Amino acid sequence: MDEETRYEAVRSRDARFDGEFFFAVETTGIYCRPSCPAVTPKRRNVRYYTTAAAAQRSGFRACRRCRPDAVPGSAEWNVRADVVARAMRLIGDGVVDREGVGGLAARLGYSTRQVQRQLTAEVGAGPVALARAQRAHTARVLLQTTGLPVTEIAFAAGFASVRQFNDTVRAVYASTPSALRATAARGSGAPPEDAPAAGIPLRLAHRGPYRSTAVFDLLARETVEGVEDLTGTRGRRTYRRTLRLPYGTGVVAVDESPDSPASRPGGWLDTRLHLTDLRDLTTAVQRVRRLFDLDADPYAVDERLAADPRLAPSVAARPGLRSPGAADPDELAVRALVGRAAAERLVRRYGKALDAPHGTLTHVFPEPAVLAEAEPDGPLGTLTAALADGTLRLDAGADRDAAEATLRALPGLDAHTVAVIRTRALGDPDVAPPGETVPEAWRPWRSYAVRHLRAMEQETGHGSAPR
Repeated sequence: MDEETRYEAVRSRDARFDGEFFFAVETTGIYCRPSCPAVTPKRRNVRYYTTAAAAQRSGFRACRRCRPDAVPGSAEWNVRADVVARAMRLIGDGVVDREGVGGLAARLGYSTRQVQRQLTAEVGAGPVALARAQRAHTARVLLQTTGLPVTEIAFAAGFASVRQFNDTVRAVYASTPSALRATAARGSGAPPEDAPAAGIPLRLAHRGPYRSTAVFDLLARETVEGVEDLTGTRGRRTYRRTLRLPYGTGVVAVDESPDSPASRPGGWLDTRLHLTDLRDLTTAVQRVRRLFDLDADPYAVDERLAADPRLAPSVAARPGLRSPGAADPDELAVRALVGRAAAERLVRRYGKALDAPHGTLTHVFPEPAVLAEAEPDGPLGTLTAALADGTLRLDAGADRDAAEATLRALPGLDAHTVAVIRTRALGDPDVAPPGETVPEAWRPWRSYAVRHLRAMEQETGHGSAPR
C-alpha cells in the first residue's frame, strides 16, 4: 500500500483499514487508526506504521478519541506462513510475556538476533516493543472495566514492576493509570469492585460485515456438553465455553450480534471473560478472536470470491462470512478425529473439573498428555501422544506445512480430518477441500470458499453439514 492510498484512507476516515496500518501526526505527537474522527492532518505531517508498537517506539502517544490500540489485528498475519507472521501470532498469544524473547525464538527455530532483526525490518518494532504495546492495552482494559487495585493490574497485565507499568501507561496514553480509570468512570460510571468475579466485559472488534448467524449455527452443531453451551433464540444467542490457559482456567461468554450489511465498516462482539488468573487476559482474548475469526479482512475475501460466478450469489447473500478457528487447537484436533459424541465421553471421563461450575459448564477439555496415557491405543492415542511430546505442534506459531506433514504421517487420520485440523486448529485461510479441484482464483481464501459452498449445499438440502 503506497502513501497516496494510505493518506486517502485517512482523509476519508475509511474503517476498512483499521488495524492494517496506523498513522501518526508529527505536530501533535499522537498516532491514530485510519478512521479517526479528528480533523485530517496535513499530508506532510503524517507518518505511517504497520503496528501500534512501531508508532509507540517512535515516541507517539495513542489517540484518546479513536483508541487505536483497540482495533482488529491485521489479517496479514493469519494469511502469511513465514517467520514474521508466525512470530506475530505467538506474541499475540502472550509467549514473550511468559517465555521471553528466547522462548519465542526457540518456538520459531531461529536465534533471538534473527527474530529481532526480521520483526524490526518488517513491522518497525521488535518482540519486546510489540509485547509492551500489548501489555499497555491489557492494562487499559483492566483499568477501565474493573475496580482492581492498580498494583494488581500491573502484574496481571504482565509488567515486571509497578514503576514499569506507570512509565508505559504514561508513554503510551500520555496519562496516569488513575487518570485513565477516572476517564472511564466519568463516561459510564465507576467500574464495579467485583468485576473479576462478575467477569471482565469486552467488546471484541472486527472489520467490515460479520455473518454472526453462520458462526453461531456452526458452534451450535458442534457444542460439547460440559465444555460448551449455547443459549437463547437465533439472532440473540450466547455462546459460552471453558478455556485451558497458561496460568489457570477461564470461561468466556460471547453474544451473537445481528448480521451486518456489506456496507457496514465494522463492529464488535460483546464478550465477558471469567478468569482464575488475570495474567491470562491477553491470551484468552486472542484465542477467542481466533475462534470467531475476528481479524479477517472480509473486503479482500468477498472481492476475490465474488469474481467467481459459482460463488458470487452466496457472497452477495452472505457478506462477511467467516471461517471460524479454534480456542484450543489441541482440543479441536481431537474433536475433529473422534466426533462430538466421543468428545463428550472424553470430557466426562478425563476432563479437568472447574473449581466451581458455571451453569452447565463443568469441565475443561482433557489435555493431550492425559488422553495419551488414559487411551494410548489407536488413532486417538497416536494423535494425543504426538501433541503431548511436541512431535506435532498446533499452537499459534506452528509451521502449517510441517504440521500437516506430521498429521498425514499419523495412522488413522484421513485427508478430510487433516484438512479440518489445518483449517480450524491452525487457522489457515487457504485450505482446499480434499479430493476436489478448486480454481486457483480462490487463493488465498479457499477456506472461506468452502464455507460458502457448504452454506449453499445446506440451503438447497444437498450435502452434509459443514465442519
